[in-house]
Amino acid sequence: MTAYIEKLLDYFIVRKEHHFFRREASDPYILAEHFAAEKKGDLERAAARLRSVLEQEKPIVFPGEKIVMIRTLSTVPEIFSPEEAENIKKKHTVHEQGKVSNVNPRYSLLLEKGSSAVKAEIREHICSTEGENTACGAEKLRFYRAALDTLESLEAFADRYRRECLRVGNREAAEAFSRIPGERPGTFREALQFLRLLHYCLWCSFNYHNTFGRFDQYMYPWFRHDIDAGILTEEGALELLEEFFISCNKDSDLYPGIQQGDNGQSMVLGGSRADGSESYNELSALCLRASLELRLIDPKINLRVNKKTPVELYHKGSQLTKQGLGFPQYANDDIVVEALKRWGYEEKDAYNYVVAACWEFIVPGAGMDIVNINALSFAGALINAVNRSEEWDSFEELMSIVKKEIFSQAESIMNATGGIYMEPSPFLSLMMDGCMEKGRDISLGGFYNNYGIHGTGLSTAVDSLAAVRKYVFQDKRIGKHELKEILRNNYEGRDDVYHLFRYEAPKMGNDDDEVDALADTLLHWFADALEGRKNDRGGCFRAGTGSAMYYIWHAKDEEATPDGRRKGESLACNYSPSLFARLSGPVSIIKSFAKPNLVRVANGGPLTIELHDTIFRNRDSIGKVALFVKSFIDMGGHQMQINAVNRDNLKEAQRHPENYRNLIVRVWGWSGYFVELDEVYQNHIIERMELAL
Repeated sequence: MTAYIEKLLDYFIVRKEHHFFRREASDPYILAEHFAAEKKGDLERAAARLRSVLEQEKPIVFPGEKIVMIRTLSTVPEIFSPEEAENIKKKHTVHEQGKVSNVNPRYSLLLEKGSSAVKAEIREHICSTEGENTACGAEKLRFYRAALDTLESLEAFADRYRRECLRVGNREAAEAFSRIPGERPGTFREALQFLRLLHYCLWCSFNYHNTFGRFDQYMYPWFRHDIDAGILTEEGALELLEEFFISCNKDSDLYPGIQQGDNGQSMVLGGSRADGSESYNELSALCLRASLELRLIDPKINLRVNKKTPVELYHKGSQLTKQGLGFPQYANDDIVVEALKRWGYEEKDAYNYVVAACWEFIVPGAGMDIVNINALSFAGALINAVNRSEEWDSFEELMSIVKKEIFSQAESIMNATGGIYMEPSPFLSLMMDGCMEKGRDISLGGFYNNYGIHGTGLSTAVDSLAAVRKYVFQDKRIGKHELKEILRNNYEGRDDVYHLFRYEAPKMGNDDDEVDALADTLLHWFADALEGRKNDRGGCFRAGTGSAMYYIWHAKDEEATPDGRRKGESLACNYSPSLFARLSGPVSIIKSFAKPNLVRVANGGPLTIELHDTIFRNRDSIGKVALFVKSFIDMGGHQMQINAVNRDNLKEAQRHPENYRNLIVRVWGWSGYFVELDEVYQNHIIERMELAL
């Protein structure tokens, strides 16, 4: 790390002195009131909001900076008044905040052309559409004019930055802005600055969870050009890359998410091509090196791997894990590509997949998938089935009712997804396939419009079924009605049964074929419940093993379960063993969790494992971690993330947060600073197991 990068880290990350330039926006609904009075349509409102925000932003440039831009306006205004928003909700389903989010733009659509060329194309579309005297033609014109307006706002904002660069004497940065965004970048530095500009303006458009996608692929031409031309050395490129990574953290505390750090700034590196070749390149390696040196939570690194991936790459990934960053997250091309093709994705798109904000699989530019539309509770299905004790007298009959409960939940979830409304995003649409050609905003749908449904509490349901099978039907130690009462009373007065279920019953994660087969069955039923169903946008429903925040939300409402879990106790995060399961060790865990056929439930949701940080003390132990991850992938695991944790340190951080400001943990599909999390998330992380290899 150079002295220059150390200086940037100190200013922006340690001391956060750039926060001095921030100011609060006025009433968040003031724009909406003007829009309503002027009777503006939603497309016009979206374009006008971006223009207004960029006009209010104050360009801030420091003399030596190479990648500039910071946010000075702390909030982005709404385009609808509360009353208007409420009326929309009465007529439509509104997902999360009602904005286009959690997608991966195809940044190259602007990077490769420059805004001037794209504006020329839009004007051609306007000319050819003006002759259409139809309602459809009128809608297209509205879209084209809004898209043109956003590009003009982008250019005006960039020119203000150019002038500020000149004012403070930063001529190199000014020179970059004299080319971008109007023209194609000429150098790696200009391309990074252009990407920073695009990403910045997406947040100013109120589009959130904007991922960087396959950064090492679309940025590689500029990197390779500068290296070959002698413009940059590898070390010079690394310094630029590290400055860009720092820029991702300048304003991330302003980005919306469930918790601080949940901002969706993920980056995918490597991956196999359809011809079997590997796309991992020199820029991929530099990204890993930059992340290793900086130790920042953004961008969050994801590695695409497969059976042919050399163990050396896993070694590099394990070096990052050692830093306690909670990433890289690994995705298995052998499973994911097959799953996407099975769901109807074209082969070229399936091989081009990335992850969304956390771990769901999407396609750059082509996907308007809503990958986290809701979550099914396996634990809830199990509880409901046990409570219907008068309907079952055998384990097979109980399983049949669990299946019905899964199908019923799935049906309710799917029925609740109709009539989706999202605010338009003409700026984002410029970087999504087909929007310009069709004259259609991406909020109305893309090439792929599939909905993903998470599955939470799988290990709780599996462990519960295993306990019921053993103690109710095989050993006949507990009657079915007795079981129902014990659970209804939350194990009060029955410590014997509580101890039996919690500590002695079979558990998923111990490489027990009979127990693990239950997981495979439940996951197949989940997939069966969604199979062949279409959503309101013509897409399919995708089952997944992820949990997102539902592992906290569902746990609050779920009654006690026959695995020894009391009412309100936590469910496991994502695709993981129960928090209180006594397990043989990490190797038995990966054997258990690789057994199900994960192709059918690959919406996303990694096996999440906590390894004690002492494991990473020397090269040999890091090598063991690398082989451990590779083994899971080679066995057919679909996705994995590892936390290097120390429970004592986490507890001390709760007591003295001022001493642990830089302590990073993996929460569910993202990493954040431990002391910035709500206590419920901190406690869940502390409850997770520490394993040794």
